[in-house]
Amino acid sequence: MSDLSEKNELIKVSEGDEIAYSRLYYRYHQQLGKHVFRITNSMDLAEEIVQDVFLKIWLNREVLAGVHNFKAYLFVISKNHTLNCLRKLSNERKHLNDFEESYTRILIDSSTDSNGYYTILDEAINRLPPQQQQVYLLSRHDRLRYAEVANRMNISRESVKKYLQIATFSITNYILTNFHTVLFISIIFI
Repeated sequence: MSDLSEKNELIKVSEGDEIAYSRLYYRYHQQLGKHVFRITNSMDLAEEIVQDVFLKIWLNREVLAGVHNFKAYLFVISKNHTLNCLRKLSNERKHLNDFEESYTRILIDSSTDSNGYYTILDEAINRLPPQQQQVYLLSRHDRLRYAEVANRMNISRESVKKYLQIATFSITNYILTNFHTVLFISIIFI
């Protein structure tokens, strides 16, 4: 595609032309997915980022009229979004690891019953709504990827992601609220 015809496509997209947007998406999404995969080394994350980037482009389509090199624009946006996602993922993993380490250390140091933690974890999982519970168990216990969970449950990958985020937040809050009580009672009776 020539620079002039691509510029015309960008103007059409900036004016809300969904067909022009689809043409841009189909022209670049695979190439962008390969680029993001090289950075993330995760097909699921690469697919998610590509979808997020193209959604962001559509939501901010008015700026496309001023873009002179769409490919460069696209790759800069995707690089920034990818790095933000990797940072966020790294922080989430760090917080989860810190959480698990601190409570494991508390359990060991205070010689409390390690089943107390798992009992509370089971209670927290059982309190989840059925969809969240199923997504959580398939993802965390069966170690299925988002796409596999989505296929098995016949829901979108975005729904899987959202259910998992909400479930993890609920479980963490339940454990934090209830584990302190169990730990306190355990320490009193030791």
